[in-house]
Parts: sequence; structure tokens; C-alpha cells
Amino acid sequence: MQVAILMIHVAIAIALVVLILLQQGKGAEAGAAFGGGASQTVFGSRGSGGFLSKATGLLAAAFFATSLALAWFASQAGEAPEAGIPDARLIEQQNNVPTLDDEGSSMDNAAPVLEGSDEQ
Repeated sequence: MQVAILMIHVAIAIALVVLILLQQGKGAEAGAAFGGGASQTVFGSRGSGGFLSKATGLLAAAFFATSLALAWFASQAGEAPEAGIPDARLIEQQNNVPTLDDEGSSMDNAAPVLEGSDEQ
């Protein structure tokens, strides 16, 4: 489910960029007022401002919704015990377990002795 939402999210992002680049800037209206290119537009003399701005708004809302869904999935994945950074107590327990490579150590002598200390 998360992969499907991620793919939809990427497709919406690409479509959003394309729609924003298709829109005309505010300075383009002055040239169109004198008849410059109004008859050559696909959407008519009024332009595509209404359609493109509504489509951009809908895609922006969909992008926001998929962003929230992906954030929710990411927060739920953090609750799994095997996911993420292990707890400090788990790391400490793993470091104190004697292994077969420790020839002189036993289970009673789990605490390491530091060099130069008085306890020997």
C-alpha cells in the first residue's frame, strides 16, 4: 500500500510541476490585451487561467494528502521492534555477553577490568 501511494505521490509531483510551468505569468496579460497571440491559444481568448489554476489546486491538495499518508506510514513503521536504531539497553546487553572466543572469561566474570585499575 505504501509503495502504491509513493508512486501516486511521485506522479502527482511531476504533473504539478508540468501544470505550473504551463501557466502564464502575470506580465503575459498585457501582450494579450493588444491581440498578441490570443487567437493562437488552445483554450480560447480568455486563456487557460481558470482550468490550469483549478487543476493545480486539486493536484496540490492530492499531493498534500499523499504526503500525510506517507508520513503516517513512516510513523507506524517506527513502532516495530526490529525497525530503526536499537535501544541503548539492548546494545549494552549485547556488549556484555561473553563469547566462545573469550578463553579465560566465564559467565561470572562479565564485567571487563580496565588496565591500570586496582581491581585485579
